[in-house]
Amino acid sequence: MTTRGRTVGIIGAGVGGLVCARELADNGFDVKVFDKGRGVGGRTATRRAEPDFTFDHGAQYFTARDARFQKVTADWQSRGVVAEWLGRVVRLENGVVTETSPQPRYVGVPGMTAMAADLASAIRVQTRTQVVAMSRGPSGWTINTDTQENVGPFDALVVTLPAPQSAELLQPHAFGTIASTFQMTPCWAVLVAFESRVEVPWGGAFVHGSPLSWVARNSSKPGRSGQSDCWVLHASPEWSVAHLEATPDTAARELLDAFSSAIAERLPPDSHLTAHRWRYSHGSDADDRQMLFDPEVGLAVCGDWLAGGRVEGAFLSGVAAAEAIYDSKGLKLGESGF
Repeated sequence: MTTRGRTVGIIGAGVGGLVCARELADNGFDVKVFDKGRGVGGRTATRRAEPDFTFDHGAQYFTARDARFQKVTADWQSRGVVAEWLGRVVRLENGVVTETSPQPRYVGVPGMTAMAADLASAIRVQTRTQVVAMSRGPSGWTINTDTQENVGPFDALVVTLPAPQSAELLQPHAFGTIASTFQMTPCWAVLVAFESRVEVPWGGAFVHGSPLSWVARNSSKPGRSGQSDCWVLHASPEWSVAHLEATPDTAARELLDAFSSAIAERLPPDSHLTAHRWRYSHGSDADDRQMLFDPEVGLAVCGDWLAGGRVEGAFLSGVAAAEAIYDSKGLKLGESGF
C-alpha cells in the first residue's frame, strides 16, 4: 500500500498515542510519534534507582473489560510483556482493613513501561522532542519543536496529551475549547524503599480518610523479585492540589507519615525516598467521547481523559482515533498487528 496521502504525526508517546500509531502503521500509514520525555509510556511509568530499586510511580496496574483489549492483554501475557498481579488488594480506612471485589489486575513486566515499549517496537518515535506549536497549510500539518525544528507536512495529526496541554496546542480549533474546559487533578507519588519489610498482609490498598489514596508494595508485583521492600504511595487529589508547589522532600516526608498513620504502625528506616509530582493525573470526560476527530482538516485528539480514564481507556481512545483516520480515507481498519 502506498503511503501517499497517509502520513500521520502523533504528539505524545503514551499508551493512547502508541496504540493509534501501531494501528495505523500496521495498516499501511507512514507514522511518526513525538514525545518530550526520555522514553515512551507517559503515565505507565517505571523509575529505577540504585542498587536494585524499581517503582511503578504512575499507573499501578490495569484491568481489561473490553473484548479488544482483553485480546491484546492475552497476547501480551503469552509473550511475557504483562503478568497478572495476584497480590491482595484491600480497602483501608482508620486502620480498618476490608476486602475489595476480586478482579484480574495486570502489570507490565518488569515494569509498567513494558506495554509501551512493546507498542513502540515497530514504529518511529522521536523522544526528547517537545512540540510547542502546530499549524496547517496547503500541504498539510506542520509541527514546531522547542529546538525550533519544523517537521512535516503530515496529512493527519493526532494530539494525545493530557487535556490542559492539548488545549494549548489545539487553539484556535474548536477542540481546543473542549480540552480547555476539562480539568485534571494532580497526584504526588512517593517512591520509598525500606531497610526491612513493612509487616502488612496485603500488597495494595485504597486508602480513605487520609492524605493518601493508594499504597502498594511494588516489590510484590511479578518480575520484581529479589528487590528490597519497595513501595509507591499516591496522595489524594485533594492533598495534591493543596500541596502542589511543595518540594519533593517535603511531600515525601509528609506522605510517609501519613502511611505510618494509615497502617497504625511505625515504619522501618528508609534506604531510598523521593517524590514525583504528576501535574495532570486524574480525570475523565463525563461525555466519554473516546476521541475527537475533524475529517475536514485531518485532526484527531485521543487519550484516557476522553475514554473514562485508566490504561484501557487510553487503548480504546487510540484505537478509535486510528479508526476515524482510516475511515476518512474510505478504508476499513484491519486486524490489530500487535
